[in-house]
Amino acid sequence: MRPESHKQLRRIVADRLRTMIAQGELRAGEWLRQERLARDLGMSFTPIREALKQLEAEGLVEHVPYRGVRVVSFSLDDLLDIYSMRIILEGLAAASAAERITPEQIAELRALDQRMKALTGPENLAEVRTLNQRFHLLIVEASGRKYLIRTLNAIWTWFPTMLWSQFLPEKSDPPERESEDNVEHSLILSALEAHDPDAARDAVQRHIERARRTLLAFIGQQQTPKTV
Repeated sequence: MRPESHKQLRRIVADRLRTMIAQGELRAGEWLRQERLARDLGMSFTPIREALKQLEAEGLVEHVPYRGVRVVSFSLDDLLDIYSMRIILEGLAAASAAERITPEQIAELRALDQRMKALTGPENLAEVRTLNQRFHLLIVEASGRKYLIRTLNAIWTWFPTMLWSQFLPEKSDPPERESEDNVEHSLILSALEAHDPDAARDAVQRHIERARRTLLAFIGQQQTPKTV
């Protein structure tokens, strides 16, 4: 097999596994047996083994000595750490984006914002999360800061579906998030349109911090035993 063909197979396997993890088909703590993956994906062991090494480097899976490879599990501390990283790094990215963002990128953000506002109800939650991810990563891309882009793209590989699936009921979201997200996205857009770095940074950081508080409160409600 030619080297480029081998790399393509590894990329196909990695993309497929990444999608299965992100969509919850492979759950936190689930063991990834190479024999089963080879059978299910119709691949030989070599590209699967190399794809698993790649996903381990990305933080999606972990190798346990003498046991094998499994999908990573996140603790509540991990959740807090990820939000803390996002607050700092996405704030930096937004400030840079405010100085560099193009009219075309603003127009795409507007379209994403309008689409999210038009979608309501739990049946649209998956699509809203996808659009929200694109909204945030488009701001990151507009920053032009290559290490911020690389780091935040890696963080958003886990976030939000993979991370939230461990803490929230299926097709669930804090009910107040929808209206608050819509207001805060509009504030972020206004700051970017005004090319105001300080306002853009502050709007993004307030947005993520509020989302963290709301999510933690919702997790606490879900985990607190109900009395009758």
